[in-house]
Amino acid sequence: MTIYLPTYFISTVYFITLYPEFSSLLTCNLRKNFTLNEIHKPGDVVLGGLFEVHYTSVLPERAFTSEPQQPLCKGFDTLGFRHAMTMAFAIDEINKKINLLPNVTLGYRIYDNCGALVVGFSGALSLASGTDEQFKLLENCSGTPPVLGIVGDHYSTFSIAIANVLGLYKMPLVSYFATCSCLSDRQRYPTFFRTIPSDAFQVRAMVKILKHFGWTWVGLLVSDDDYGLHVAQSFQSDLARSGDGCLAYLKVLPWNSDQSELTQIVHLIKASTARVVIVFAHEIHMIQLMEEVVRQNVTGRQWIASETWTTAVVLQVPHLMPYLSGTLGIAIRRGEIPGLRDFLSQIKPVKNSSGNDLVRQFWEHTFKCKFDGAGSVETEKPLCTGMENIDAVQTEFLDLSNLRPEYNVYKAVYSLAYALHDMLKCQSESGPFSCATLSTLEPWQVGYQQIYVSLKQFLLPQLAHYLQKVNFTTPFGDQVSFDKNGDALPIYDVMNWLWLPDGKTKVQNVGEVKSAVINMLWVLQPPQSVCSESCPPGTRVARRKGEPECCFSCVSCSEGKISNTTNSLECITCPEDFWSNSRRDLCVPKKTEFLSYHEPLGICLTTTSLLGTFICTVVLAIFAFHRRSPIVRANNSELSFLLLVALKLCFLCSLLFIGQPRLWTCQLRHAVFGISFVLCISCILVKTMVVLAVFKASEPGGGGNLKWFGPKQQRGTVFSLTCIQAAICAAWLVSSSPAPRKNTQYHNDKIVYECEVGSTIGFAVILGYIGMLAILSFFLAFLARNLPNNFNEAKLITFSMLIFCAVWMAFVPAYINSPGRYADAVEVFAILASSFGLLVPLFGPKCYIILLKPEKNTKKAIMGR
Repeated sequence: MTIYLPTYFISTVYFITLYPEFSSLLTCNLRKNFTLNEIHKPGDVVLGGLFEVHYTSVLPERAFTSEPQQPLCKGFDTLGFRHAMTMAFAIDEINKKINLLPNVTLGYRIYDNCGALVVGFSGALSLASGTDEQFKLLENCSGTPPVLGIVGDHYSTFSIAIANVLGLYKMPLVSYFATCSCLSDRQRYPTFFRTIPSDAFQVRAMVKILKHFGWTWVGLLVSDDDYGLHVAQSFQSDLARSGDGCLAYLKVLPWNSDQSELTQIVHLIKASTARVVIVFAHEIHMIQLMEEVVRQNVTGRQWIASETWTTAVVLQVPHLMPYLSGTLGIAIRRGEIPGLRDFLSQIKPVKNSSGNDLVRQFWEHTFKCKFDGAGSVETEKPLCTGMENIDAVQTEFLDLSNLRPEYNVYKAVYSLAYALHDMLKCQSESGPFSCATLSTLEPWQVGYQQIYVSLKQFLLPQLAHYLQKVNFTTPFGDQVSFDKNGDALPIYDVMNWLWLPDGKTKVQNVGEVKSAVINMLWVLQPPQSVCSESCPPGTRVARRKGEPECCFSCVSCSEGKISNTTNSLECITCPEDFWSNSRRDLCVPKKTEFLSYHEPLGICLTTTSLLGTFICTVVLAIFAFHRRSPIVRANNSELSFLLLVALKLCFLCSLLFIGQPRLWTCQLRHAVFGISFVLCISCILVKTMVVLAVFKASEPGGGGNLKWFGPKQQRGTVFSLTCIQAAICAAWLVSSSPAPRKNTQYHNDKIVYECEVGSTIGFAVILGYIGMLAILSFFLAFLARNLPNNFNEAKLITFSMLIFCAVWMAFVPAYINSPGRYADAVEVFAILASSFGLLVPLFGPKCYIILLKPEKNTKKAIMGR
């Protein structure tokens, strides 16, 4: 609030701050220039009160003159008067208690601030310094002792100014309505207390409500005073710290009802996408604002009210409720005060005629009459008798269904009473002060100056000390105590405005906020107020450059990353063996890939391998059964049997390439494969060499060739050639053994299980050795292709070796270019194809003769043409 004060008044406050010992003289001068509305009652100990009984005032043009003048207070506030009477009731109730301040009578002195800081400040100084003409003020400003504590003021701005000065007196000031968080500063306001939570907690409660309903995009309107500006700063800080929302706009409502500025603010509300509007302002601001809202017809907004206007009846009128229906508000804790109604209904101006002019003004306002006869003629109002029946008049003064500020006043008075009680019953050895007695406040025993020194140096610091430690429970069941900053235990009611079908308004309690915990009972569907829709799991938030944090785009997580919460700022990379699902909101185990026995390809290859093994077994059985037949005995039957066993091993070794690779299968598969095929090729090579040797021996002078190809030499050659391959395999396994590995290079979402060959050179040597023997066998068989057909296996060997070489020449590029399991499938296919390429040409014709053409299975048929 911007308040323009006379230069003399500002100088007076500044001088008192510097030289508090002269405050009584300055206050005496100030009081001589202002006559204040008041209510008072004498007592052993007096408590002061500052209340807004009038809305506003008009100060005299020359407020600081030698002649006493009274500010023109306008707009009688019935509820403000009820606040003041609640203090009077609480003191009257305390005086009746025997367990609280026994043998001590409390009095009170209550002033009306008339809605003006200069008036309220003048009253506060009068209370602090004890200078009051109504208490038989002497010329030297000495008289009855000053008060020990003050209840008030109503506004934060007023309380800031008053607490600055009262802190110099060490006098406690307990406010029932000042919420500015700045008043929690113990360095600046060491004796300020309050029974209403500070705006810091109210702001946190507002943020909790926004989070509860998911409102992340809101507008904020504040009043142009300490209350509103501190709230704006605190709200922005808490909202940013919580990360639960951001402001679409922040506007300050003018005090001077500037219509152009109000028009701009309401136009902004109408144009904004924010559907929630929070207002920290006073009733007068809301009245001006809502009139403009009605004019521009701004509907569909969820209004959030601060405690200053949550229960304002003046706004709950038919022409405003279409726009304010559904309003949520933070309200001061409601309480019940037994006996208050009886006390209020017994107030009579006759009984309170001496100096209690506020009661007379209340009576005139309520019954529309005047106690002054002359005034009655001018205003055409009847004379007040003072005996009118207040119960017969419909007035909100006796409507105690919603006691909120009054409940805080009640708690403030009791806090001072309990503090005074603890101070008077103290034991000197148990505390930091020596114990106080009421004799120090008796003016007939000590002078006024000594009372002032005693108050400042002794009594008031004690009272503030004990007030800090107050802890009691009200009849309504609420605990009252103060934290280290003088703030009350934070608790608010959450109110909801309902516009009923009959046109009436119902303000109902739908929850409470206590110690930053919110309990809501509101079951209506809340409106949505977001700048951007929430990013679902599987996406992340992408900030828009130059826009608030609540305005963003949603970007899907890339492959291998997920987000499993709403509005994730970044996507999380899945662990090594996991991958994102299709929705990108969960890491699932990666699919595994290897040549399995359960898939069609694996089944076909396994079946083919077993078929080849079975055929080898059948051929071996046929040859064993007909082992003495000429066709079996021809060309060394022993090598034929050994070749069948080797082919059987070739077919079986292909099974090592099927199934999930293990360490032992990786080590055995290529070793068994290499040795088995070398054994096969060695037998074929020796058989080819034997064919050549036999025909060379049949030529003149070639008989000596056979001595080098006897059975022992044949077995030795096969064994030697096989041992070389076994040695190569052993060296390979020892130096760089093959091992299983998880390959993710082919597919990011799959794990390809494969055998890493270890040493590529070792693997190449094994294949190269097999290829060398195969080429050599092919070359020798090719040379023997034109020998007599009946004896000659060379053509069959040539054909089989041609198939073998063709298969393995095609294998190399196919193997290199086949990823994952297909590389194993290519190798198994090559093994099976080459094995069948050896088995069928070499043993098919012989089985045909043995089984189907037995007449050709004779020595004569084999030897003749």
